[in-house]
Amino acid sequence: MKQLIAAAVLALGLPASLAQAEPARYVLDPEHVAVAFLVEHIGYAKTLGKFLSVEGSFVFDETVPAVSDLEVAIVADSVFTAHERRDDHVRSGDFLAADDHPEITFVMTGAEPSGPRTGRILGDLTIRGVTRPVSLDVTWNKSGKYPFNDNYVTGISARATVKRSDFGMTYALENELVGDEIEILIEAEAIRQD
Repeated sequence: MKQLIAAAVLALGLPASLAQAEPARYVLDPEHVAVAFLVEHIGYAKTLGKFLSVEGSFVFDETVPAVSDLEVAIVADSVFTAHERRDDHVRSGDFLAADDHPEITFVMTGAEPSGPRTGRILGDLTIRGVTRPVSLDVTWNKSGKYPFNDNYVTGISARATVKRSDFGMTYALENELVGDEIEILIEAEAIRQD
C-alpha cells in the first residue's frame, strides 16, 4: 500500500506529507485559547472582556483545507473584564444571565472558503438560551509539530460581530451607555488527536 501511495505522489508531483494527510480531530488547547469581546462604553472607549473557560473540538483536513464538526462550549460565569463589579453585572440577568444559562455554545452548520488560508464558518450561537445564526471569518495560521512536545497543532484566528439585543440583552441600549454591537475575537491553538 505504501508503494502505491508513493507512486501516486510521484505521478502527481505532490509532497508526500500532503498526499498522506487526512481529516483529523482537533481539541482546543485550554492553555492557548482566547475568546474575547469588545463593546462600546458610553462612546468613550471599548471595554475588552474574555472568557476564561472554553472547550471545543473540530475536524480539519489540511489538504483541502476544510473544517467540519466544530463545536464550542464557553462557561458564561467565566467572563472576565478585569473589574469584579462589572464582571458580576455581566453575569447577571441584564446581560448573560449565567445562573439560568451557564453555557454559551457555538455549533457549526457550514463553511465557505474565501482564500487558500481563509474562510467563513457558519453556525448557531446560543446565549441566554437564544440561538441565532452567526458567521465567523477565520484564518488558518499554521499547522505543524509543536516545538516543545510531540503534539501536532493547528492555530487559527477568527472574528465576528453580533448584536447583543438579538440575544435579549437590552440593558442600557436606549441611553447608549453600552453598545449593541459586540466584536468577537478568537485566537486558538488546537491539538490533533491521534
